[in-house]
Amino acid sequence: MAKSTSVRMETGGRQGSRSDSLTCVSTPSLAALPIRRLTLRDLTACSDLSEDRGWPREEHKWGFLLTAGKGFGIDDPQGGLVAACVVTEYGPWGRPDLGAIGMVLVAQRHARQGVGRRLMRHVVSAMGTTPLTLHATPNGRPLYEELGFKVTGRAEMLSGPFTADGPEPGVFTRAATAEDLTAILRLDEEVFGADRTPLITRLPAFADQLRVAADDSRIIGYAAAWPNMDTHVVGPLVARDTETAKALISSLAAHTDRPLRTDIDVRHEGLLTWAKARGLASVAFNTVMTYGITELPGDWTRRFAPLTVAAG
Repeated sequence: MAKSTSVRMETGGRQGSRSDSLTCVSTPSLAALPIRRLTLRDLTACSDLSEDRGWPREEHKWGFLLTAGKGFGIDDPQGGLVAACVVTEYGPWGRPDLGAIGMVLVAQRHARQGVGRRLMRHVVSAMGTTPLTLHATPNGRPLYEELGFKVTGRAEMLSGPFTADGPEPGVFTRAATAEDLTAILRLDEEVFGADRTPLITRLPAFADQLRVAADDSRIIGYAAAWPNMDTHVVGPLVARDTETAKALISSLAAHTDRPLRTDIDVRHEGLLTWAKARGLASVAFNTVMTYGITELPGDWTRRFAPLTVAAG
């Protein structure tokens, strides 16, 4: 028969005067907690983590990212997540040309203890030689620079009710159809410099609107508007030129009563000026950073806004 053991307390120098069983519960150190892949079953925990850091819950976006990309997280022994992030891969399956990192979050109670650094190092290592990119907030930028990410650009977040004012851009736009998908995928790969089929093919289900700009029978731009809390986020926004980008934003705005939100590459000064004149106000700036490459692939002159800063 197996014996149960206990810790014996000695009192007054005489053995056996009193014995007590002490139960010691130790909490693993943060460095010992394993990093694992996240799935859709973690949707609520990811949204809770966003809320913990003062962000909107963004369940719709989290669901999209966890299915289109790879989530990484650390479980909290007390429940929920210590930290999480998502990587979206572009290019051939198993041999991606680019990985976009987003939604890097650490629970408030575990902040400033090296958890974010450990999670990011894990992701960089897991991606091997694949070049990486991300949009960094001012708070996150020092960590990414420490890990070897370099600044390659900036994006300005705009938000607010869109008010049509002045002459409309003279570019024809319409709702996208299933027959347009092949042309949209071809244009997107040309502009982004990598195949993003897993993301783009999910847009019709993810977005409330998907519209194209056409010149005769040729598609020269496309844009989506997807719901996020009380706004419609405009992205991706791909267009032949600034006038085409204006026409796509105007057409999306005409079909929603919600305020718009978008992140525009600061090099597109004309579009930023136009959007601000129509009610969208500057909210914040994000720094575009890369790892393993000096510039993002593709044609930035036609890349006006990402699908989301969390996925590029």
